[in-house]
Amino acid sequence: MSLDVRDLTIRIDGRTVVDGVSFEVADGERVGLIGESGSGKSLTALAVLGLLPDGAVASGSVRVDGTEVIGAPDRDVARLRGRNVGIVFQEPRSSLNPIRSIGRQLADPARRFDRLTRRDAASRAIELARLVSLPEPEQIVGRYPHQVSGGQLQRAAIALALAGGPRLLIADEPTTALDVTIQAEILDLFDRLVSELDTGLLFITHDLAVLRRIADRAVVLQDGRLVEDGSVDDLVNRPRTELVRRLVESARATSWSTPTATPADSPDDTVDPDDRNGDAP
Repeated sequence: MSLDVRDLTIRIDGRTVVDGVSFEVADGERVGLIGESGSGKSLTALAVLGLLPDGAVASGSVRVDGTEVIGAPDRDVARLRGRNVGIVFQEPRSSLNPIRSIGRQLADPARRFDRLTRRDAASRAIELARLVSLPEPEQIVGRYPHQVSGGQLQRAAIALALAGGPRLLIADEPTTALDVTIQAEILDLFDRLVSELDTGLLFITHDLAVLRRIADRAVVLQDGRLVEDGSVDDLVNRPRTELVRRLVESARATSWSTPTATPADSPDDTVDPDDRNGDAP
């Protein structure tokens, strides 16, 4: 099991912001974590990484590759990052150092985790650039973050997240800052990578159309609580809560008309009336 979250509760200054959330991500499984702004989805991801902000207190259990994160010493949790779990943020500049070349940053995990020589690590950096389909990988590894496009920078951030060979990849709104055409390309890239590498994926988003493109199963958060958990198809075609119905209608009105979702990806319009009027928890 790549990730096992049980009864995760997060409090900040005495206020509960994530309340008893439980879910898992099996090896090679694609799970979407979806909710509106302030639902607690990004805090949940930070708890998995052991990177909660000052003042936040977590309880429950978070196991990454069988290792408990909640309550573990910072040194032990730090060893998991990069090697066992990788993270891709919405803004790639938060992952990449602006004053170091892309290649040197991609080479660092190879030297740290695999003890490669400088030359071999440089070759690994080129392999990673090629893996994420960066153009002219031998040349682009010598460039700095400000010298490449936003889409290329996000590809470099994905390569960095994968550099340590993690079994779990967390993607926190990784396409939100990109235009719709580049969004589609990045989603295709995630789709290919998790299939080729058999990596578990926790994909965080507020956009149901994006979620349907990349995930098989969905966990829905509202006000810090889990309100739905099931297949994405069930979520789209048989929503049980008012929140998910709003997300479906929003995606139907906007995102399903963009390159992130083809017409074949649009939801089934023949929803059972009983499902449309299901009671929200």
